Amino acid sequence: MNPRVTARALLFGLSGLLLLALWLSLALGPVSLPLLDSVRALLRLLGVPLAAPEQAVLIIGQIRLPRSLLGLTVGAVLALTGVAMQGLFRNPLADPGLIGVSSGAALGAALAIVGGTLLGGLPAVVAPYLLSGSAFAGGLLVTALVYRLGRRNGQTSVATMLLAGIALTALAGAAIGLLTYLADDATLRTLTFWNLGSLNGASYARLWPLLLVTVVVALWLPRRARALNALLLGESEARHLGFAVERLKAELIFCTALGVGAAVAAAGMIGFVGLLVPHLVRLLVGPDHRLLLPASALAGGALLLFADLLARLLLAPAELPLGIVTALLGAPVFLYLLLRGRA
Repeated sequence: MNPRVTARALLFGLSGLLLLALWLSLALGPVSLPLLDSVRALLRLLGVPLAAPEQAVLIIGQIRLPRSLLGLTVGAVLALTGVAMQGLFRNPLADPGLIGVSSGAALGAALAIVGGTLLGGLPAVVAPYLLSGSAFAGGLLVTALVYRLGRRNGQTSVATMLLAGIALTALAGAAIGLLTYLADDATLRTLTFWNLGSLNGASYARLWPLLLVTVVVALWLPRRARALNALLLGESEARHLGFAVERLKAELIFCTALGVGAAVAAAGMIGFVGLLVPHLVRLLVGPDHRLLLPASALAGGALLLFADLLARLLLAPAELPLGIVTALLGAPVFLYLLLRGRA
C-alpha cells in the first residue's frame, strides 16, 4: 500500500471524526437540538441566509459554539505539546506536565482565586482576566525556572530538566495545599472545580487568546518535524546531521509552556490528553513527526469534544468536571498499553 495514500486516508478519517465530534457537540446537551437544525443555525451564524429556529441560533451562537471551539483548541494544543515533549525526552510516555508548566499554571490560578478572596475582592474590570492571566503567567514562570536549572555551560540537560520539573511540581503542589487550607468554603469549592477542569463558562473572550496560541504552536512545530525525527536518533546524531539541538530544545520547551499554559488558563487541569493521544496516534502512524503532529492535533481535538459531550450528558442537567472524564477514559487505556508492553 502506498504510504502517501495511507497518510491521506488517516488524516481524512481523523478530520471526519473531528467534524462529527464538533457537530454532536453543537447539537447535543441538556437541551438537545435536531441535528439538521444545528447545521442550519451554524450556517446562519456564519452568514448563510438560511431559515433556522431562533432558539437553536441562540443556544449555538452564545453557548455551544464557543464551548466546542474551546474544547477543540484545548485538545489540539495539548496533543501537539505532548508530541513535542515525547520527542524532546525521546520517550513515548512523556507528558507535557513533566517540565512543570501544568503545576505552575495551577499554582498561579490558586493564588488568583485565594488571593482575590483574601484581599476582599477585585475591580470588575480586572476580575474576569485575573484567573486566566495568573495561570498562564505561573506556567511560563515555572517552565522558565526548570529550563534555567537544566542549563549549564551552554548545554541543556534533559535529565536535569526532568528532575527539576518533578521537584518544582511537588513544591507547587505543597503551595496549592497551603492555599487550599487558607481558603474559605466558597473559595475552596471554586478552587476544587477549577483543578478538575471544565469547559463550562466558555466564551469568545476566553477562546481568542487560546486560539491564537494554538495557531502559533500548530504552525511552528511542524516546521521542526525533521529535526524531531533526527532527535529520535540521539542528540549527538542530530548534531551530526546539521540540526541546532540546543535551539530545538528551547523552541520545544517554549512552545509547550505557551500551549499548555494557555490551555490550563482557559479550561483548568485536564489530564491524559497530552500523554495518551500522541502515544495512540504513534501506534497508528509510526514515529514520523511530519504525520504525527497533524494527526495528533486532529485526534486531540476530537477526543476532548467527545469527552466534554460525555461530561454534559452522563448526569444531565448536572455536569461532570471534564478532567474526571478524561481520567476515566485515559487511565484504563494507559494501563492496558503498559500491560501490553510488558507482554
